[in-house]
Amino acid sequence: MISGDTNKIDDVSVSIQLNDIKVQFSGDPENVLLSTINFLTKHIPELRLAQKISLNYSVSELIDMYSSIIKITPEGPKILPNLGEIHNKKFSDKEIVMLFLLGSKIAFELGKTPEKSSPISDIQTTTNLNPKSISSRLSELVKVGYVTKSVTKETQTESVVYGITTIGIKWLNDVMNKKFTVR
Repeated sequence: MISGDTNKIDDVSVSIQLNDIKVQFSGDPENVLLSTINFLTKHIPELRLAQKISLNYSVSELIDMYSSIIKITPEGPKILPNLGEIHNKKFSDKEIVMLFLLGSKIAFELGKTPEKSSPISDIQTTTNLNPKSISSRLSELVKVGYVTKSVTKETQTESVVYGITTIGIKWLNDVMNKKFTVR
């Protein structure tokens, strides 16, 4: 059911019948989704096995993990590393670039920006890193598959843009978990 605010969903209800088992889950969408997934993976072993080797992040998971570091503003994603427990943590240029690209992906998934990839100029403007350092870090990250590089055509000009990959998010999670508990 959708309330007066078109972006807010109040409650959902899901009914599942699997052979002789019938269940129904009702409530807020996130809890119903988790209950449904848990039920299905428990009762269909192949799903549990597939879940063990599957690597994917929902936008809600990313927001939960990085809301203390990344903020989505009207001007675009921002990295705010001086908050609470993060205050004494120093991020490398590579980590800052990856955090920015993750912020771009989150902003795109939320419908706040039209693109999930960013040109070097946007990364530089937002992070205040040296453009040569950004270029070098992006080259390294593309080589290992943590970032994708693509060329887009905007009217008469071509633009090179960069986007974070799923394996790049995994790498970033591992690095951030070593610095502090992200959640």
